[in-house]
Parts: sequence; structure tokens; C-alpha cells
Amino acid sequence: MLASLSQSRSLWIAFVSTIAITISFPIAGSVWGIAFIDALSDPAQVRQAISSMSAEQKIIHVWITATLDVAYPLAYGALFIGSAYRFYPKIGRLLALPIFVLVPTDLLEGIVQVLALTGTADFVDAKAVLTPLKAILFLFGLGFTILGWGIWLAARFRNN
Repeated sequence: MLASLSQSRSLWIAFVSTIAITISFPIAGSVWGIAFIDALSDPAQVRQAISSMSAEQKIIHVWITATLDVAYPLAYGALFIGSAYRFYPKIGRLLALPIFVLVPTDLLEGIVQVLALTGTADFVDAKAVLTPLKAILFLFGLGFTILGWGIWLAARFRNN
């Protein structure tokens, strides 16, 4: 199953999906005038940001979190894991391990945000751990993915 993520078609689908969703966030934020709380890790700042949103902005943020922000970790997770297996055959499994922590961490952070935005429950204190962990693991995955694709592209140009 995981090896199938390293196939060319799977990698390109994951790559295009990741780019499309990445571009969608600032567009959606701009269209609906939303400041996303995804990058905020300080619980007090998160609560302040939520309290400054209108009811409509909260609902829109919930919908974006429940759609784009669910698809996003699945897309970049597939890209990072597939890239690890494809470009690092000897250590790909090892490189992919942190991504298996990253994806559920990002999804759990989304749940915390939806609960807070809807006023259902306040687990915002968890963002003090979830958000920095997500950022560190994302940068790790992004780093080895960019390096792997860069080496692959350099080899292709060298061979042509």
C-alpha cells in the first residue's frame, strides 16, 4: 500500500493536490475575510482570535477546517510518504515515520479548532503542543521532499 504512494502517478496526484490546497487557503481567507487560527499555538491568542470573529466568520472557518484542512494533511502526507519511499529507498521507511505522527496531529488540531469555533468544547490549550509539533514535522517532511525532488530533477537534467 505505502509503496504505491511512491509510484509516479501517485506522487504527481499528491503533488498537484498539495499545491492546489495550499493555494486555496489564502484565497478562501481573502474571499471571506478570515484570519486562520491554524498557525497560532498560544491558547490565549487563539481564544482572542476566535472571540474577535463574527458568527459568520466562525462558521466559514469551521467549514474550511472541516474540508480543506482535512484534505490537506492527507494530500501532503501522501506526497511526503511517497517521496520518502521513492527518493530514499534505503531510509524511506524511517523518514516516513514522523509523517505518520504529523497527519493525525494536524487532523487532531483541526478537531480542537472546530470544537472551539463552534463553542462545543475548549481544548485550545492542546494547540500549545499540537501546533508547534505539526510545524516541526511538516518542515521535516517538506525538507526531505524538496531535497529528494531536487536530486531527482538534477539527475534527469544531467542525463538529458
